[in-house]
Amino acid sequence: MQNYFQLSKNGTTFSRELVAGLTTFSTMAYIVIVSPSLLSQTGMDFQAVTIATCLAAFIGCVLSGLLSNYPFAQAPGIGLSAFFVYGVVLGGGYTWQGALAIVFISGLVFIILTATGLRRAILNAIPESVRQSVPVGIGLFITLIGLNNAGVVDINQGPIIDIVLSNGTLEQSDLIGKITNAPPQILEFGNFAKPEVYLTLLGLAVIIGLSVHNVSGAILIGVGVVSFISFLMGGTELPNQLISSSFDISPIFLQLDFSAIWGASGFTLSALFDIFFIVLAFTMVDLLDTVGTLYGTAERGGFLDEDGKLPRINSAMMADSVATTIGALVGTSTVTTYLESGSGIAAGGKTGLAAIIVGILFLLCIPLSPLVALIPTSATSAALVMVGILMIGSVSKIDFSKLEVVVPSFLVIVLMPFSYSIANGIGAGIIAYVFIKIIQGELRSLHPVTCLIAILFVLRYAII
Repeated sequence: MQNYFQLSKNGTTFSRELVAGLTTFSTMAYIVIVSPSLLSQTGMDFQAVTIATCLAAFIGCVLSGLLSNYPFAQAPGIGLSAFFVYGVVLGGGYTWQGALAIVFISGLVFIILTATGLRRAILNAIPESVRQSVPVGIGLFITLIGLNNAGVVDINQGPIIDIVLSNGTLEQSDLIGKITNAPPQILEFGNFAKPEVYLTLLGLAVIIGLSVHNVSGAILIGVGVVSFISFLMGGTELPNQLISSSFDISPIFLQLDFSAIWGASGFTLSALFDIFFIVLAFTMVDLLDTVGTLYGTAERGGFLDEDGKLPRINSAMMADSVATTIGALVGTSTVTTYLESGSGIAAGGKTGLAAIIVGILFLLCIPLSPLVALIPTSATSAALVMVGILMIGSVSKIDFSKLEVVVPSFLVIVLMPFSYSIANGIGAGIIAYVFIKIIQGELRSLHPVTCLIAILFVLRYAII
């Protein structure tokens, strides 16, 4: 380890890397709870997804440590898992087996783009206004999901006239009465008489309180407090065994269904476009998330060179590319680098040994996977809202003094939660950016890839 990770050269020791790994793990261990809670909504086996999440995190962390020798920890991304569930399966009409096939394809695309250097070229082609606003939009999207799952906010079917026209069960007089007496709301406060709502708010209060005092693992502690209270109230029951000797992931292992991605109509131009934009969305979100996290945490650790660049960045990105591909095979969503790695770096982590320690700790979570069944929705909802709070901080990077920056950023931020789609937000932002540049007479300043992406999104919305 001394030779491979060059501990002395990097000014660190094994014990320091161990502490850094433990610190990073404590701040991101909530993924073992939150990701399976999201993915299981598609019909995937909950315990199998829990094991797959741990395996994917282990693989990502180990590859990151070995290939890049940086303390960057990786695991299935929350935003990407939300897109998998609400954008691809529940929103796009794909089966979870077909969605896994799309994640696998996107992983192969990541590998090719990283190996050829095109991944950085695509990053350079994405407008800065879009890059800076994507985390904010995803943060709001995740927050809306968390609040809705908890019952704090209810997302209705839409105006009552749409419901009536779809089922034709109300008389006209009844319809008028309902519209007059109870104006419909698409978004409204939930039923605060339900204990789940108060448990979510309690969990959020605990997490925020601990975070204010910089307590490591605040999200995990908050989830634990809510889970314990829910258990005392009879909301959850102890599993038959607390420690599992079974590591069965057969319900989701190698269940990729490439035929399902074409749907009932088979191979059509429309289906091809849909798949292309889903892969594009996965690529962009992962690219922005990974690169933003790498540079943000690398700056804190002093890893950037004199030119402000990160040496061995391709190795770090190759790690999440390979981990995403393998993760799809074992049954989970896209793997990305976690911002929580910064907590381990602040604790003194300097090398890939810290990342490998994080991976080992995720692997050790597998025997404890039955305990995840004790985690109620109210606990995971509080965690999702807190993740949203942390992600929205990127809004400070947006230059609100320039309308050509504000318009694309605004569309990205509002359309992700309002249209329930990360892809729609990205597409609208890029289209708006290109449109503004054209009317400003700055067509030549546009990157060709930016124009191509905008044209493809326009074709998707206007023609397909």
